[in-house]
Amino acid sequence: MRFIDTHVHSYDEAFDKDRAESFLRAINAGVTKMVLPAIDSTTYKAQENCFSLFPDNSFMTIGLHPTSVASNWRDELYFVENKLEECKGKNYFIAIGEVGLDLYWSKEFIKEQIEVFSSQIDLALKYDLPLIIHQRNALTEMFDLLESKPRTLRGVFHAFGGSLETYKRIKKYGNFKVGIGGVVTFKNAGLPKTIEDIPLEEIVLETDSPWLTPVPHRGERNESSYIPIIAQKIAEIKKTDIEEVATITTAQAESLFGI
Repeated sequence: MRFIDTHVHSYDEAFDKDRAESFLRAINAGVTKMVLPAIDSTTYKAQENCFSLFPDNSFMTIGLHPTSVASNWRDELYFVENKLEECKGKNYFIAIGEVGLDLYWSKEFIKEQIEVFSSQIDLALKYDLPLIIHQRNALTEMFDLLESKPRTLRGVFHAFGGSLETYKRIKKYGNFKVGIGGVVTFKNAGLPKTIEDIPLEEIVLETDSPWLTPVPHRGERNESSYIPIIAQKIAEIKKTDIEEVATITTAQAESLFGI
């Protein structure tokens, strides 16, 4: 079986003591490809260094995370634009992400968040790249913005935890998959019920490491080697086997990101 972790922050300081070992554990667990979502210019070097450890198994993205949108947002957006232009034609970045809207932590820069996200959607269209979308407490604002964009967009709604109705609306705006991670294993999560009615072909796997660790490892640091735990839970929900989950979700991720 082969798996893909479509969202892992292996460059986070939580992995400083065993970064290479965590990659090897993932590979040994069948997780042969890992997508590294960007945050901002301050984390870019760590992201790139992490990628250089296992360049055949990890993949770079570029983008400005909504919680990093602050008074210097223009400089940060220029950094993204400049990196994309520098690497144009080199297939270095496989996606624009992690981008989106987040009103959970702060509403201070909501107008700027919307402008930055809109600009990065346009960059995804310009460079023909998928989006990795982060949304927290901003669904109305997210949909209002997407209404104004072409329906040719593609990507993944990271850490999906919405209703079936939310999923159906997401599909109106382009070829978007939903990223399912450790939350699906949580005891009181409503996500398993929603997943019952979402086709397996519309799902990609993710950990969001080092956060959102699946049961039975809650309370520990998350890592890509736990992807099979998430896949097994989805198999139980869909009344199939883990081999089918691995085959279908891996194929969808490979097609979406071109990896």
